[in-house]
Amino acid sequence: MGIASLPVLGTWITQQIVFDGVVNGLVTGLVAMGIVLIYRSTRVINFAVGNMGIIAASMMALLVVNYGWPFWLALAFSLLLGVLFAAAAELTVIRRLFRSPRVIVLVATVGIAQLAQLVISLLPEIEVSGNTYPVVAGSIWEDVWFTEIRVRGPQLTILIAVPLLALLLGWLMNRTTFGKSVTASASNPNLSRLSAINPKTVSTFVWVMAGLLASASMIMLSGSTGQIAGLADLGSQTLGRAMVAAVLAAMVSFPRAILAGMAIGILDALLRFNFYLEIGLLDFVIFLGALVAVYFQSRSQRETGVFSFTPKVRPVPERLRQVWWLRHLSPIALGALLALGIVLVQLPGISNLPSRQLLYATVLCFAVCGLSVTIITGWSGQLSLAQMAFAGMGALFAAGLRRGLAMDFTVGTGFLPGDALSYDFFDVEFEAGGIPFMAAIPLAALFSALVAAAIGVGSLRVRGLYLAVTTFVFALAAQQYLYRRPFFTGGSSSSVSFRRGELFGLDLKSQKAYYYVCLAFLLIVVIIVSRLRRSGVGRSIIAVRDNADSAAGYTVGPVRSKMSSFALAGGIAGLGGALLAGLVQNVPLSERFFQVENSLEIIGMVVIGGLGSSVGALLGAIWVYGLPNLFTSSQTVVLFSSSVGLLLVIMYFPGGLVQIGYSARNALIAAAERRLGPDPGGKSIRSSPTSLSRPRDPRPATDPMLAGRDISVRFGGVEAVSEATILVHPDEVVGLIGTNGAGKSTFMNAVGGYVPSTGNVELLGVDISRLAAPRRARAGLGRTFQAAALFPELTVRETVQVALEARGRTPIMSTALHLPHSFALERRRRSEADELIDFLGLGRYGDSYISDLSTGTRRIVEITGLLALGARVLCLDEPTAGVAQRETEAFGPLIVYIRRELGAAMLIIEHDMPLIMSISDRVYCLEAGKVIAEGTPSEVRNDPLVIASYLGTDERAIAISDGLTRSRDQERRPHAQEQRNGGNE
Repeated sequence: MGIASLPVLGTWITQQIVFDGVVNGLVTGLVAMGIVLIYRSTRVINFAVGNMGIIAASMMALLVVNYGWPFWLALAFSLLLGVLFAAAAELTVIRRLFRSPRVIVLVATVGIAQLAQLVISLLPEIEVSGNTYPVVAGSIWEDVWFTEIRVRGPQLTILIAVPLLALLLGWLMNRTTFGKSVTASASNPNLSRLSAINPKTVSTFVWVMAGLLASASMIMLSGSTGQIAGLADLGSQTLGRAMVAAVLAAMVSFPRAILAGMAIGILDALLRFNFYLEIGLLDFVIFLGALVAVYFQSRSQRETGVFSFTPKVRPVPERLRQVWWLRHLSPIALGALLALGIVLVQLPGISNLPSRQLLYATVLCFAVCGLSVTIITGWSGQLSLAQMAFAGMGALFAAGLRRGLAMDFTVGTGFLPGDALSYDFFDVEFEAGGIPFMAAIPLAALFSALVAAAIGVGSLRVRGLYLAVTTFVFALAAQQYLYRRPFFTGGSSSSVSFRRGELFGLDLKSQKAYYYVCLAFLLIVVIIVSRLRRSGVGRSIIAVRDNADSAAGYTVGPVRSKMSSFALAGGIAGLGGALLAGLVQNVPLSERFFQVENSLEIIGMVVIGGLGSSVGALLGAIWVYGLPNLFTSSQTVVLFSSSVGLLLVIMYFPGGLVQIGYSARNALIAAAERRLGPDPGGKSIRSSPTSLSRPRDPRPATDPMLAGRDISVRFGGVEAVSEATILVHPDEVVGLIGTNGAGKSTFMNAVGGYVPSTGNVELLGVDISRLAAPRRARAGLGRTFQAAALFPELTVRETVQVALEARGRTPIMSTALHLPHSFALERRRRSEADELIDFLGLGRYGDSYISDLSTGTRRIVEITGLLALGARVLCLDEPTAGVAQRETEAFGPLIVYIRRELGAAMLIIEHDMPLIMSISDRVYCLEAGKVIAEGTPSEVRNDPLVIASYLGTDERAIAISDGLTRSRDQERRPHAQEQRNGGNE
């Protein structure tokens, strides 16, 4: 049915519609206030809010309907139960994860939401027949307040209770000292402790308050609908709308949360009245609104935490790679699993029964879907709660291809009320015949990849927390609206047929034959995913996850990386969905596999198995889906394979089940190392590496290599840099000094393209002002950062290989297809990385993770990355910050040596005055974003403005820096002049 032909009533809005929308919206706004309360106090988006309230709502109905409790006693007990559940969840789960990255805590709230569902399922069954949900007042008032509005008793309760609760909470949080302290504890937990505010106590308090709000909201909403059936689903449906309302409130404003909830409620009432045949239309509209809201609200929000519970795999040391079985440990383990999978359905007795073969094939299909989570969450750090929605889209598209796709609709304005506004633009008609079953599956994967990429385009600037909101709302929209489009369903209302066919003459109708098809697809996907992880594709995705700025400085574009991970994960999810649909030979629209709860379940499945590991998805599928169906009588197995297992893994076994295999692998490697004896350490290369790039600059030596002219940067009303101009000439080291907050790093960020700025930036005579940071790095601009964080979850060798991507991107298709030239490229990248690592004496650290290195060693790794880039101009931001004095003294000669080897110019920010004065040809001094001095080190050192604003008048400091400056001037200038002359010859 086309939009133009949707049924629209003549009277499209009435007072009653608006009133009903406002009432329901108030409840949505109250739930949104609970989300805002926790976020503004702990910086956690709580996905358990809705389901926490359902516990109280279910208990309320149970006590009154089944056991005849008085209303007020049942209400008090139910609210208390909801509050106690929230408090228990915070004290046992959230508090243990208090210092974990916020994205990890968000995953824990998903587990808490699933646990709430488990609690509800364990309650006695409520007597639904002939009963309605208990309410305090069941009366109905007609024509209230001289209007045509009819007010029911539950609606009057909402009109009174919600504003009172909202006003009370707003007063508590905004007007009292305690409330202001709660907000302060989220902004700076360490500082709040100095003010006698315990952030953990604050967290418990806000969770209790959120539990109370959620419980009251769900009880009032259930009373408004009057229905007892379907209470378990009410939490997720309300949560999606409340999440969007909270985002519209910028996650901080209570009044805006209430107003946004009311707006959503009115929109819901209007769409239900005017488009009553379009089930789920509101969810789709809300999803579109969520994309826009998240885009703007996420501009100032950034999740910088790393997925520290991603299991680390110890690389095989270089000296052990000559041992064949050690070098091929992973393929050997995969081969063993494959052999087990082949013989599993051949075992006589139980395993060869069709029902067991169906179960095993289902586990394999879920493992394929789980691999999509491995990529999008484990590699990319993007928490997507819609992977099974992408699987459902793939399944429906595959079924449509098998059946034959057809489209017939009109594009126009017929959906608007009134004939005067109705106009048809053009008709769209399309029809195609069906294709074979096996051809439909890979095409479904391609379609899902395109859908995921489209969602990714709307979320490119969103990281971690906000992406979870967007994808959760998309999963709701897919379940309620997109699945039911005639393009997918072909007119079916409950399920879509997807009959199996043949493969090279082999009939796939038997469960055993289809099991082997699923096993083959899983094997192919595991091999491809493992190969991509070991290539530049996987390294680049993880680099962007760990540190987007450093990755951009190594020419890796965050946009390209995110789009690759979105599309790849969506394609794999679509493949798994098509396989699942073929397994049961239909696509259920509302029962199983592709619902919102399945998207949440797949997250827990992969976390339990081992996030980031290609084998972890299979282990998680066996644990969460296989074991409960094999041991249906064991309550222990059912319990630990559910949300309880997810929470236990997050809290106590962050590596997942795969960590057991990794421990055994590490033990084998350690045993082999002991047999070889002590490691002699990495070799050092004294001569310049052959892979070192030193392009010559044909321009005159008098032309600056880097010119930042009239650079200005504003953050709101604050001007951090004001019309600053700094020039860096060939073979020159330029120092940039100034007090903290003078604008030095901001100027360097503006030059590198990391912050919006005005002015003009030229590199090698080319204007790069409009280029993004990765393209500036590709043009020859190298950059290091104060923290030297780099990529904590990559090794030193992998980090240098990320920088080597500047010499040519690793092609994703040829790498996935295992084409010979992709292996040659990877060997060359590894050889070049080893050569550069040995050149700077880092050989012994080649297989060490960045997170395990000292600050000084990380800074040398940063410089190694600049060598790999072949940068022409190096911008070093406090290269000795956090480095011991002995290492600081060695940095000066190292910086000069690197400059000479690269033939590059340098702009260096440094607070160590003896160091910066001893290595610089010229020095600039910034104060309040403006250049106040420029010249040789001696000239700047003796400038009255510099002395007054930065150096001070301490005689000892003057003597040290002035003496080193004169000594450096005498040593440096003849050599610099010789280099410039040589460069012109």
